[in-house]
Amino acid sequence: MSIQVGQAALFTDVVQERHSVRKYDPSWTISREEMAELLQEATLAPSGANLQPWRFLVIDEAELKQKLLPIAFNQEQVVQASAIVAVLGDLKAIDKAEQIYSAAVEAGYMNEQVKAQVLNNLRRFYADPASEAVKRSVLIDGGLVSMQLMLSAKARGYDTVPMAGYDEQALRNALQISDRYAVVMLIAVGKAAQQAHKTVRLPVEEVIFRNAMPEEA
Repeated sequence: MSIQVGQAALFTDVVQERHSVRKYDPSWTISREEMAELLQEATLAPSGANLQPWRFLVIDEAELKQKLLPIAFNQEQVVQASAIVAVLGDLKAIDKAEQIYSAAVEAGYMNEQVKAQVLNNLRRFYADPASEAVKRSVLIDGGLVSMQLMLSAKARGYDTVPMAGYDEQALRNALQISDRYAVVMLIAVGKAAQQAHKTVRLPVEEVIFRNAMPEEA
């Protein structure tokens, strides 16, 4: 099934209507073709040096979702949503650098000299994949692509909820996620069966500081 809305949705409407939904129609399915389109839109998000370290593990089989239920502390959206997307960050994203930058040269976006310089800098940065700098970088990029995924889903008429509540080691064991990948978050995607809980936001004046941070109280 597919919800044929959203491609022409106004961005302001999408932003204002996106909420974290936890009740989903378990009978609704999202085709793998449409999920691939949604994720392709998400990957238009920015990333450091355009290295695109995000990786997506899509769980849409009922049996596996049931297996994930206790790992995610029995949050029912795990089994009700059409799919759960595990957003991962590849700590060895440098392995794709040659492919990315060769394509950029072929497209005329850069020359070989710039490519060589950028690759040299990236190889130094990724020399230790376990470093805090690398992990921080892929987590930032993973957060960017996750938000874009949720907005893309809303524009198509679907709802989502980002999830940080899960046993990471049990998740890694269940899904065979190696230490090569940082786990950014899980995102449930599907058709809402119940509206999200209403929430409030701080007044924007309370979260904006101009030119200097205020003194601590």
